[in-house]
Amino acid sequence: MHFFEAIFLGLVQGLTEFLPVSSSAHLRIVGEFLPSAEDPGAAFTAITQIGTEAAVVVFFWRDIVRIIGSWFRSLAGKVPRSDPDARMGWLIIIGSIPIVVLGLLFQDQIETTFRSLWIVAGMLIFFGVLLGIADHVGAKRRKLDDLTVGDGVAYGFAQSLALIPGVSRSGGTITLGLFLGYERAAAARYAFLLAIPAVFGSGFYQLVKSWDEPSVFTLGETAAATGVAFVVALAVIAFFMSYISKRSFLPFVVYRVALGTTILVLLSTGVIQP
Repeated sequence: MHFFEAIFLGLVQGLTEFLPVSSSAHLRIVGEFLPSAEDPGAAFTAITQIGTEAAVVVFFWRDIVRIIGSWFRSLAGKVPRSDPDARMGWLIIIGSIPIVVLGLLFQDQIETTFRSLWIVAGMLIFFGVLLGIADHVGAKRRKLDDLTVGDGVAYGFAQSLALIPGVSRSGGTITLGLFLGYERAAAARYAFLLAIPAVFGSGFYQLVKSWDEPSVFTLGETAAATGVAFVVALAVIAFFMSYISKRSFLPFVVYRVALGTTILVLLSTGVIQP
């Protein structure tokens, strides 16, 4: 991978990580059309996501500090465990368990089979349609204070689906939240907070794992891509949170279906290989 290709992929990562369109699918697809014409790989994707998740930490800094503080104080008995912020801390921990377990169990498939463009295209279309249905039928009345342990576990399994490129971490969890009746902004906020442990864990795991594998990991290019992803993602989060407070997810649904269909046509005609 050339330096400018890495910069471009970092830009793509930052633009798509928090929109419900699947950043891993976009990196997989865009890689086919770059001069190197190759899949950037699961390791590169996971490491650059450190940058986008750092943007979440910056954007939600006050919320995160408050949640962590209340969670620790609840352990010491200084605040009740029913405190909303303490509960949120527990719900983020509980919701993170499924993706950790499934990520370890299906690691080989995540790095190989699941990255087939046939699967990517199919997931873009299927989960795009599912997002549209959820946005249409969801009650959009429940707030974050209404989150239950059961909802947290369900969110966790929805997030786990993002191990398959094309599903979208934010898209999968927001879709589940909408089906459960949560407001768009509430579903998105919990989805972003829930992703923090999983994304940092996966990113640093791949960073350590790939450190001594030059064919997989090149420090300069990956660091540059991660930095670009951070800057772009910070702007995208602000835009997205403002957008969904007033508008529907329909444009993202249409985009996902159109992109998935285009990839299926290109695969069927032999223009690109799966």
